[in-house]
Amino acid sequence: MEYRNDKYGKPVSALGYGCMRFTKKGNAIDIDKAEKEILCAWQRGVNYYDTAYIYPGSEAALGEILERNHLREKVNIATKLPQYMIKTDKAIDRYFNEQLKRLRTDYIDYYLMHMLTDVQAWENLEKHGIREWIQEQKKAGRIRNIGFSYHGNTEMFLKILDAYDWDFCQIQYNYLDEVTQAGRKGLYAAYAKGIPVIIMEPLRGGKLVDQLPPEAKKKIAEHERKMTPAELAFRWLWDQKEVTCVLSGMNSVEMVEENCRIASSCLPGDITDADRKLIEQVKESINRKMKVPCTGCAYCMPCPQGVDIPGAFRCYNQMFIEDKMSGRMDYAKTIAMRKKPPFPSQCIGCGKCEQHCPQHISIIQELKNADKALRPVLFRIGTAAARKFMMSA
Repeated sequence: MEYRNDKYGKPVSALGYGCMRFTKKGNAIDIDKAEKEILCAWQRGVNYYDTAYIYPGSEAALGEILERNHLREKVNIATKLPQYMIKTDKAIDRYFNEQLKRLRTDYIDYYLMHMLTDVQAWENLEKHGIREWIQEQKKAGRIRNIGFSYHGNTEMFLKILDAYDWDFCQIQYNYLDEVTQAGRKGLYAAYAKGIPVIIMEPLRGGKLVDQLPPEAKKKIAEHERKMTPAELAFRWLWDQKEVTCVLSGMNSVEMVEENCRIASSCLPGDITDADRKLIEQVKESINRKMKVPCTGCAYCMPCPQGVDIPGAFRCYNQMFIEDKMSGRMDYAKTIAMRKKPPFPSQCIGCGKCEQHCPQHISIIQELKNADKALRPVLFRIGTAAARKFMMSA
């Protein structure tokens, strides 16, 4: 296993175990199966295990397995505060103490503010004394590193990055999301500040493996290095020195063994020119399904009305590249749940964006199409209810 250091020089395995996708037996996690998989990962050098308050049963399962096998002091636990559920100052302590109990530990190695989408979410936590709370927990040794996980655009990521002296962060990043969400620009900005970056969704929830177009799968299979689609995606990430740890939601011993094999031989500089050419061909195959030829360059921004034009088009395209539910759910997470959501319906047709678009997209009309597709009536009702609950603090 290869290791990369955190902010304070502590080695973190290049491959991290994402505990969101443990196999279920009925309505509960199959604890015996999960135990075999975690032990397999530990024996092969994985020392970073990521979970969250809202992953059903995950924290409790991880805590039980680590305690049963006397591994707590030998691994790093990462879990997340459900910041969107914080309504009072006391709620922070309540959730954190419950997490410690579930995980059967008295400290968390890497603690994240879960799913920040804009700087207002952090500012809301500040109103509830989060800065003082973090300082208190770190002083007591109950939290070793503080960070945040992120879903949103690059501009907002940079603002959150500057809002606090973070120890680490976690972003969605893969060769298809190179210029979306935090993107490569966000990755480089964090690295420049000395902030380690944990990668989630390296395979887009498996979509860069099982759901690749047939022609893309064929090109990968015929490539000279004979990599699997997963290996190609992982190697692309580990080729970048700015990446600290890549999470994988492994739910079979075979998957653990394969991913650990790849992680044991990946170093910056591993990707060849031929590999990069292959990745571009794969992306082209995927992007042929796009409805709008938006590259995410953001030359159309800022919109005078605050519309997140690249964000809307990315999610709109995702509905056709992947599936409708995937695009709408991503839209809900990254745009609809912001304090002031930049919906496409806010467009007044001024045309400033179209003057600067290198792809000559009819942005005004395409925003109308995107808004209609991304926000059907039931979606609007559901997100409005969710926003009312989450933003009522």
